[in-house]
Amino acid sequence: MLSRIFTSATYGIDAFIIEVETNVEKNVPNFTIVGLPDNAVKESKERVIAAIKNSGFEFPARRITINLAPADIKKEGSSFDLSIAIGILSANELLNNTYLEDSIFLGELALDGKLRHVKGALPISVEARKKGIKRVILPVESAKEASIVDDIEVYGLSTLSEVVAFLNDDLQINKTVTNKEELFSWINKYHLDFSDVKGQENVKRALEVAAAGSHNILMIGPPGSGKTMLAKRFPSILPSMTFEEALETTKIHSIAGILQKDIALVTERPFRSPHHTISDAALVGGGSFPRPGEVSFAHHGVLFLDELPEFKKNVLEVLRQPLEDARVTVSRSKLSLEFPANFMLAAAMNPCPCGYFTDPTKECTCTPPQIQRYMAKISGPLLDRIDIHIEVPAVKFKELSSKGESEKSSSIRERVISARDIQLNRFKEMKYVFSNGDMGSKEVRMFCKLDSTGEDLLKMAMTKLGLSARAYDRILKVSRTIADLEKSETIQPQHLSEAIQYRSLDRELWKH
Repeated sequence: MLSRIFTSATYGIDAFIIEVETNVEKNVPNFTIVGLPDNAVKESKERVIAAIKNSGFEFPARRITINLAPADIKKEGSSFDLSIAIGILSANELLNNTYLEDSIFLGELALDGKLRHVKGALPISVEARKKGIKRVILPVESAKEASIVDDIEVYGLSTLSEVVAFLNDDLQINKTVTNKEELFSWINKYHLDFSDVKGQENVKRALEVAAAGSHNILMIGPPGSGKTMLAKRFPSILPSMTFEEALETTKIHSIAGILQKDIALVTERPFRSPHHTISDAALVGGGSFPRPGEVSFAHHGVLFLDELPEFKKNVLEVLRQPLEDARVTVSRSKLSLEFPANFMLAAAMNPCPCGYFTDPTKECTCTPPQIQRYMAKISGPLLDRIDIHIEVPAVKFKELSSKGESEKSSSIRERVISARDIQLNRFKEMKYVFSNGDMGSKEVRMFCKLDSTGEDLLKMAMTKLGLSARAYDRILKVSRTIADLEKSETIQPQHLSEAIQYRSLDRELWKH
């Protein structure tokens, strides 16, 4: 007997449909899986045999051939177990075929027939809807995630015997339905808030400007000045995620298997903070079968790199492409994958190896060559992609002991959203520019025009402060954002003056 059913697998952040063909014939008992399976798929035959027998069904003592089509794409993982088991039971005429033609089956089988959580349920559900497939049958733990997609029936079951009973109409199961409004009701309920931070008003302002224009930011200050504390609160002032952004971010987390089981949709902007010992493949993605990296997990959120000069130089250099293109391309001899990586970079560093080069109260023990070598660990091309450099001084006792309450994140976020709305309206005719941070040289010339007073001020700053050529466009972009925060149509001298302050590392102080 021959049976055909459907399953699915992920490729990059998208999914593709796989046809599981099962042929059972009278011959010397044998069980073969073909169609470019990896080791986890090859091992599924042992799990399937045990699960079928332990679920109370007879396993046919015949020659069984499973073909996973298309046969030219490598099949990876354990989520094919359920579809293989259902294919065998169908070919053995133990199932009613009514539901088999327009269903996708996903799930790893335990030896006792229980269904285990699978990766990539959301992108698979999206692909099923595209292909006109009516329903997805999968483990109950993954059902909530898959049910985010409209116009598709999702059934979560716990065991193989339940799936068989459901297909034979011996068991009634309700569709899994997720209330999207309820999910988004939790949005922006961050545990960390800017009101927790004493002092550092200039740094909070710089982070507000960065959030308003989607600018990358670098904080430089001595140990204990609050750089990490501020960075962790950065997502709390970013605009709320749209449903499309949430869906795309959830797909990445889902295929990587890092989506928490009780979360159906990522509704808060991600905050990723990898350790400085991370490899380049773990940061941007890679591996023999490419997997997304930290830059993709931070998609539509914040990637925070603490102790920036401590990261390996080759690791920092691979950041340049995703910062420029908002995506990562991973190429192998047999395949090439693209992972989205549209994130905001927030980084922190000490001003020198000992950390006290700019501290007025503690003496720096580093020599000028040591400071120069330390700063040289961050290349010019990487600094080119960071719009704001802000010094974070040590907090004074008076500010620490102050009982006055600082401004809450929600108030700052309102100003950020207002500035972002101005930018969305400004760039509505442009395809790839959504914020001031996305502007290239052409857009800077178009939208960041200065009057004669502004031109003179910028010229004087470039000369007196020893600012580099790379700072010119950055200053104009940031000043445009500051003007948007104040709802000003033109860039005023005060906007330009503030933007000039945000180029600490371009000053002569750091070059000797």
